Amino acid sequence: MAWHLFRLGRWSFRHRRIVAGFWLAVLVLMGVGSSTLAGATNDNFSLPGLESTDAFSLIEERSPGASPDGATARLVFEAPEGQTLKQNEKAITAALATVTTDDVQSIADPFTSGTVSENGRVGYATVTYSTSSVDLTDADKDALEAGKSAAEDAGLTTAIGGDALVAEAAAPTAEIIGVVVAFVVLIVTFGSLVAAGMPLLTAIIGVGIGAAGITTLTGFVELSSTTPALGSMLGLAVGIDYALFIMSRYQHEVRSGRAPEEAAGVAVGTAGSAVVFAGLTVVIALAGLSVTGVSFLTQMGIAGAAMVAVAVIIALTLLPAFLGFAGKRVLKGGIKGLKQRDAEGDGTVRTNGLRWVEAVSRHKVVALIGGVALAAVISIPVTKMELAIPDDATAPAGSDTNIAYNLIADNFGAGANGPLVVVVDTIDATDPVAAVNTVVTKLQAIDTDVAAVVPPVTSDSAEATAAFEQQLDAVHFATVTVIPESGPSEASTKDLVQAIRDDLSSLPGDTGATAMVTGQTAVGVDISQKLLDVFPLYLIVVVGLAFILLILVFRSILVPLKAALGFLLSVGVALGSTVAVFQWGWLNNLIGLDVTTPVVFILPLLLTGVLFGLAMDYEVFLVTRMREAYVHGTEARQAVIEGFSHSARVVVAAAIIMFGVFAGFALGDDVMIKTIGFGLAVGVIADAFLVRMLIVPAVMAIAGKGIWWLPTWLERALPDFDIEGEALTEKLGQPAGSAEHPVPAEH
Repeated sequence: MAWHLFRLGRWSFRHRRIVAGFWLAVLVLMGVGSSTLAGATNDNFSLPGLESTDAFSLIEERSPGASPDGATARLVFEAPEGQTLKQNEKAITAALATVTTDDVQSIADPFTSGTVSENGRVGYATVTYSTSSVDLTDADKDALEAGKSAAEDAGLTTAIGGDALVAEAAAPTAEIIGVVVAFVVLIVTFGSLVAAGMPLLTAIIGVGIGAAGITTLTGFVELSSTTPALGSMLGLAVGIDYALFIMSRYQHEVRSGRAPEEAAGVAVGTAGSAVVFAGLTVVIALAGLSVTGVSFLTQMGIAGAAMVAVAVIIALTLLPAFLGFAGKRVLKGGIKGLKQRDAEGDGTVRTNGLRWVEAVSRHKVVALIGGVALAAVISIPVTKMELAIPDDATAPAGSDTNIAYNLIADNFGAGANGPLVVVVDTIDATDPVAAVNTVVTKLQAIDTDVAAVVPPVTSDSAEATAAFEQQLDAVHFATVTVIPESGPSEASTKDLVQAIRDDLSSLPGDTGATAMVTGQTAVGVDISQKLLDVFPLYLIVVVGLAFILLILVFRSILVPLKAALGFLLSVGVALGSTVAVFQWGWLNNLIGLDVTTPVVFILPLLLTGVLFGLAMDYEVFLVTRMREAYVHGTEARQAVIEGFSHSARVVVAAAIIMFGVFAGFALGDDVMIKTIGFGLAVGVIADAFLVRMLIVPAVMAIAGKGIWWLPTWLERALPDFDIEGEALTEKLGQPAGSAEHPVPAEH
């Protein structure tokens, strides 16, 4: 494999104009597709086969004109001090009339629906649309804004909540922060502006191609807004890191005496081999999200995997092409006062990495116990983790959405922001009306966390009863609304959903009717549980496939086992820190979070997949150099020290770059992206420094030669991919300036 990659790197170096022109054409093509074919994203998470979503399907089937999962907007009105909403009824009615468009299915004003606070100053109207928020037209949104403006012109404080107004895409602040951090780290690592700029340039081109491709897909496939953000996050991080490893090896080979063309081939053949397998682990981890059967997770995984694949191919082809344009200038362009150095070391200088690994090797048992204990302590909050879909409570403070949520919560209770809907299917009931009344009675008997139960008939008049019976005969279902006392994402609301289902489980036997709990809050509860249920399967599939891949890479059983167990520590640290910051509020102001919130429901699965792939990146890059030293004859424990000293500086730089990219996203406003960015940032730092640079060398120092054990029968059966480039070195020979006569750095 190393020989084939060597030839690819050398060919790209020689035919640099063809390679650069090809990638430029791809970038332009994707850009044109993005600008002409892009559609809107949709964050209305749903999943078929759940009780809550089956209830939506039943309503749509029995009442074709209904849109139970259509967009909703809540216009919250607050009268000036000393006035009531009743005094402003005319202005509110006029404002709501302005909101009406062809897509508006119904408007429940505060006065007829009874949503006016006890003091009479605050109330809200619910606007229901016949289509989802992503399909609302500009006219729908303009009308909603016009209604708000009309109420404000009349002196009312007005805010719009709900999902009808999808937030506009924010400026790419996160990407800019990541690029700035990466550029600084690359300059310090290489001591050269030219060398620092190349990994950055190739990564930006890769992200541009991948992001434009994902954006183009939105014109054909409904994607969540998290999908392109996750793709950009991963593409930028791994794109810079992969190019960094190849660039550092290229500089090392040139300084050792190889001609630039051959050095580019060797860099791609050796470091590029590690890049290929590291990229494969990330692709497996992300594409493996498809085993969950959850459509939006599958989309995120496939899009992220595609972005990583593009980053790998660009690092293997476009970077050596750029090196062909630059030649030995990558060793020049230094900055005054900043020392030029070989990022992989030339063996003549005692680096901090060498001192560190020697200390770990001397105190290997203490290092192992201390590292595991620290990871275990930080992971403790995971035991209290709560999952939920982000709601309006997590919107940025001062935003319309957050103001609307708080006004409703303060005046009607937090549960009014997330009512539960019990759908009673009476098609098989012997007495449909009695069945519905039974449901209402059972719900009213629940005395925990229920603020109100709103039956389908709110009047005792004969006319109202007759109308209800007639409607029930026509559609064979009725809805009962339950207002919880707690907010949509609170644990007590989840408990209430389960309590309602338990209490109504005997309904089919008693009446022949069935009841299903739905509403966006119930959907969130069901999806979160579904993801927890499929998590073990996902872990088995992804870790199993990656374990096999790492056996092929390292030709060892214990190295992949150690890598997988170390990864579990990294996940524990990442999730534990996320719970402490987001759910408990510890130091949350440092990342611009002014509320506490349950952990985003997709984080455990998504974080596990992404972090596993990235953790294996560091494992491959770090341990490959150790194995390279070992297969070239160095004693096992000394090979750990030698390999670590060669790769530590580059791995540290890569980890800091990746941390900077993810941390940039953690500083954004969107709570889902913020949570994912924070979890990945902490996970990367924990994995790189705590696991790979402390626990891994300690374990390998303890195991010695045994760490490379592989059954003889398996060793004969496995193909040899020559990741270490041993066969490549035999073909090419040692560079002229290697060993005791290294070529000095050019200034």
